[in-house]
Amino acid sequence: MDTKTTVRAITVVILFILSGMGPGIYAQSTADKVDAFIKTEMRTRSIPGLQMAVIQHGQIVKTGNYGLANVEFSVPVTDSTVFSINSITKAFTGVAIMQLVEEGKVNIEAPVSQYLDSLPLAWQKVTIRQLMGHVSGLPDVTDTLTDELVSKKGEDSAWVKVKSLPLFFLPGERFNYNTTNYLLLGKIIDKLSGQPFVRFIQHKQLEVANMRQTTFGNSFDVTPKKAPTYTYYHRNDKGEFVKQHHLMQTYEEFPAFLLTDAGMFSTARELARWIMALQQGMLLKDKKSIHTMWTPVRLNNGTLDGFGGILNGYALGWPVVDRPRHPALAPIGGGRASLFIYPQDDVSIIILTNLTGCSPESLVEGMAKYYFN
Repeated sequence: MDTKTTVRAITVVILFILSGMGPGIYAQSTADKVDAFIKTEMRTRSIPGLQMAVIQHGQIVKTGNYGLANVEFSVPVTDSTVFSINSITKAFTGVAIMQLVEEGKVNIEAPVSQYLDSLPLAWQKVTIRQLMGHVSGLPDVTDTLTDELVSKKGEDSAWVKVKSLPLFFLPGERFNYNTTNYLLLGKIIDKLSGQPFVRFIQHKQLEVANMRQTTFGNSFDVTPKKAPTYTYYHRNDKGEFVKQHHLMQTYEEFPAFLLTDAGMFSTARELARWIMALQQGMLLKDKKSIHTMWTPVRLNNGTLDGFGGILNGYALGWPVVDRPRHPALAPIGGGRASLFIYPQDDVSIIILTNLTGCSPESLVEGMAKYYFN
């Protein structure tokens, strides 16, 4: 073999080796950068524990567990640690309603009075879409300051009282995040599915996506491998929440008739399975159903409204980041859990933490840049 032939042969071998190593090197580099980013942010935000998963091109490409699930007993976060996902539950409710739409049982443009009897006259023209997008104007069955029911006598009493209250505004005029909307959606699901909401979700979504650890409940429930929820905000003598320097456990109770609104516990890996099941047509058969569910609800004047900041719209159970580049569906729960789907980028990111008020949406956005092409 002459010198030129030898050089060519060696070059071919080197290129072959490098071509095989390239994606691995890139993937490892990305994983290392993501790990470093998360650890830095956890220190900056004083987050005790965090769990994450990334889906890219239909596959889970990274999962991670960081810090402590339980600070008191120094229990580390693992793949099986269960976190409260709070209002991310609404996205499951959105899927449930669209499943009933596919079964021909619900029309989201129909008034709520078509499905529920004995509603106040002022409520009867509110549409299912307006309920799902929080633009109904209905009075809230929970007190926005305390998160407690408007009546201390229980669920039935609160239901009676809220029906006696005036509208906040005419349907479609404004966005107002409101528990009553999802209370009504729960009643519709119970009635039209022929089974309780929780059972409907278990049968039609959790079992389909193989989500064996995902449950409904309260902070007080004893659930295997569940992480407590912590906060740095303490109520002072005036009843105001003030940030302090020491952690405190928080406890949340979700009444049974409001489980459409909040009250789910899950893991990042199981939520990733749920997203993939949704995208693969296992939960909703028609792609048009997903498009409808993810389309932001517009106000009467044609504009969008939402929580503010990047969350500038709200679809059918799904907060929306409406922008030309990297738009996203962005359910957030309890100021500690976040699930972003970036349809244009074919990337989804789940971050679950045990610290209320840590702005998980900004964590996701910071992490996403490592996966955008």
